[in-house]
Amino acid sequence: MKKFLLMLTAIVFAMNMRATNAGVPAECEDVMLQAFYWDSYKTKTSTDSKFGRTKWIDLLKDTAAINANFDVVWFPPSAWAGDDGGVGYYHRQASNQDGTSWGTKAKLEELIAALHKGGTKCLADIVINHRNNKSSWTDFYPDNFGSYGLFQLTQSHICSGDEAFTSSSSPAKGSTTHGAADTGNNDGGCRDLDHTNVYVQNWAKAYVQWMLNVMKYDGFRYDMTLGYHGRYLKMYNEAAQPYMSVSELWESISRQKQHLQECDSNTMIFDFQAKYSMKGIVTGSYGKLNANKAFEGLRKHGLERYSVTFIDNHDTFDRGGAYGDNQFTPTTDLTTATNKDYVLQASAYMLMMPGVPCVFYPHWASYKEEINELIAVRKQAGIHSQSQVLEEESGQYKYHATIQGHRGKVIVRVGKYRSQTVPEGFELAVEGGDRGQYTVYIHMDEQGVENPSLTLPSREGKKFLKDGKLYIQVDEQVYDMLGNRIK
Repeated sequence: MKKFLLMLTAIVFAMNMRATNAGVPAECEDVMLQAFYWDSYKTKTSTDSKFGRTKWIDLLKDTAAINANFDVVWFPPSAWAGDDGGVGYYHRQASNQDGTSWGTKAKLEELIAALHKGGTKCLADIVINHRNNKSSWTDFYPDNFGSYGLFQLTQSHICSGDEAFTSSSSPAKGSTTHGAADTGNNDGGCRDLDHTNVYVQNWAKAYVQWMLNVMKYDGFRYDMTLGYHGRYLKMYNEAAQPYMSVSELWESISRQKQHLQECDSNTMIFDFQAKYSMKGIVTGSYGKLNANKAFEGLRKHGLERYSVTFIDNHDTFDRGGAYGDNQFTPTTDLTTATNKDYVLQASAYMLMMPGVPCVFYPHWASYKEEINELIAVRKQAGIHSQSQVLEEESGQYKYHATIQGHRGKVIVRVGKYRSQTVPEGFELAVEGGDRGQYTVYIHMDEQGVENPSLTLPSREGKKFLKDGKLYIQVDEQVYDMLGNRIK
């Protein structure tokens, strides 16, 4: 009996540890914004920034709107990438946060402080798989992380299979001074760092701790985690204890599940397969959204808590030429009626489902009002990362689902052949698209409701959005969606 109780205690302890894993908040109600897209640091007259420039100074002007709608903002890489700059995925000096394409360190700190004041958390884009050199293939700038340490990476910290040791252009070709074999995939454009090396591990731990405690970021988006074993991501998160960690692993569900096992579920993960399921809206295959049918995201495998859902990001969005997978929108012209329908139907679906939804900046810039309304309904009902999907149905050009939140339920319907009947006990919250191809209904739980009768479908009034919240005006009275009288 005693042995059984000890075993039970060990199991409960392990479950509790998993429930408090670094970087994975439980039943998370957050909505995320990716506050950049490819080359969005360029001038507003550039075609590369047609949805608005997103330098630190530009985002500073938009903090009120961001605070009103988003709980977490994902920034582009803020480490210095040298004179060639760019988006920043080939940085040269991690501890140097000044003079990047996105702006100065002072403006970045001002932006983080302004968002914090409004209650929004900030995610740093952490690039530790690879690093750009100083002046040759194998030399690096030093990093000064203050009380977290001084570091000088060298040729011995580069993976043995890196191009620095195989390319005829490299002065280090054939050298035996190198690190161990790569524990993941190689990045051909930069030097791959050897994460089996304790010095590299200490450098990475100092980096993330410094970003959290000195630069005041709240969490991390880890770039190209396919490039190193998940045990190292776990190591770095346990050292820093971020509020949220999101891993970029552009792979199949089976490989993503393996990654979560490798890092002991100490991270969330971008749900690429859910993105591809949402492509069904473009092709008319709405069954792809249904977990009982073709849906292949993390939700189908009971891993909603670890899922960060998205429609597009800086890599998948069509940038022209060979870039972007062009899976969702046929072109970057989001202003056409067809593309608007696609984006808003997918947004309605994503913003009412479990996981942490990540809104892509060009979509928000194009359709702020509609997306803000959807976010407001999600927040009113308290839909969260582990919300239960109570019912799902899909057919030709239609999909609907009922989702339970902390404070209420929503029914989301998308597609031109969806039902128009108002469900009993629910009321219409929002509908839209140029051809009205999505509808969301809401039912607030009666616990804590001042006037439950206001939640009945017979309630009539003008609905409007203010400061990211949905209200209804009946005659001269204004109520929130809980039925509380505002004035």
